[in-house]
Amino acid sequence: MSRLSRLRFMDVDRTRMPVRRRIRSRGVPNALQDHPVAYTTDCAQAATVTSQLLGGATVTPARGARRDFQCTVNAIQFLDVTMAYLDYAVATDIAVASAADAYTVHMTTSGQAHVHVDDEDHLITAFLALVVSPGMAYRLHVEHDSPQLIIRIERAAMERQLSRMLGRSLDGPIAFEPVGDLTTDAAARWHGALNILSAEVMSGSSLIQQGVGASALEELIISTLLYIQPHTYSGSLVGEPRRSGRAAVRRSLEYIERHLAEPITLDDLASYARMSPRSIQAGFREDLDTTPIAYIRDRRLDRVRQTLMSALPEDGVNVTDAAQRWGFTHLGNFSGLYRRRFGETPSQTLRQRAMTEREPARREAAGA
Repeated sequence: MSRLSRLRFMDVDRTRMPVRRRIRSRGVPNALQDHPVAYTTDCAQAATVTSQLLGGATVTPARGARRDFQCTVNAIQFLDVTMAYLDYAVATDIAVASAADAYTVHMTTSGQAHVHVDDEDHLITAFLALVVSPGMAYRLHVEHDSPQLIIRIERAAMERQLSRMLGRSLDGPIAFEPVGDLTTDAAARWHGALNILSAEVMSGSSLIQQGVGASALEELIISTLLYIQPHTYSGSLVGEPRRSGRAAVRRSLEYIERHLAEPITLDDLASYARMSPRSIQAGFREDLDTTPIAYIRDRRLDRVRQTLMSALPEDGVNVTDAAQRWGFTHLGNFSGLYRRRFGETPSQTLRQRAMTEREPARREAAGA
């Protein structure tokens, strides 16, 4: 059974949209052809599945095109990054009143689209991408036979990654410029990251199929986007002057990542960074708005979540094992910390993962 999960933010059961297998694909990327999520010719159901992917949306086929309208979604989700293919077949208008709590990059694989955002109109082609930030309102008109390849990155993951890259906490939300040029030299890094992602999906023997490396691959996708697409923190990311304690903080973070599953003391950080414990504490307080202990705790919680989300039923992983693996010995305190950070209990994360893995088998049995 594949370790790649179905979309946790999409309620496939409730939408009641059986996926019809196609004899020939209309251009679904190779990496996604074996991952159908939804197929419907009903506009209301298309709006439901589109809303789950992009945020509250209405979907309206162009006049005279209703008869040939069809909504096809193929998608896979890793931990906090989703690769999706969205196709309406005919010219269609999509109005999103408020984008989902995630960042989405729309790339038109053929044809073209037009987006209206912030009182401006922009052309979206294979060379120009639409980059949507959480809560953004926009209207997208896709032309006939203009499917969209979409990369969705959950907001919390984007913020965590940027905070680590900056070496400090964020002062406010991240907002990207809505249109990105895919023809620049810098954009080649983005294409390269997507190619790696696709190759990992298609290879049954790849590390990611074995449950290894999803986190690192997601960090590559997220950090590449943060570097190539202008946003509210771009100036800080590429040219912020170093402040007092920054070198000590960076070396401390390096040590923490290497020894996260081991006991870590303030003296360990001070010795590795060649700074006094007081300087380490001051650096974390100034640059990250936290303490070394709190930072280590949060990174360990992140790793527990990754462990639970990548587990398969046959692995026999349970919450206690995952918590103890990453240094949590008091399970009552751990559960409370986990719930405050992720909005759900660790058992709910593990149970949700198990349900998504059983879903394909259940559907096959139902259709037999």
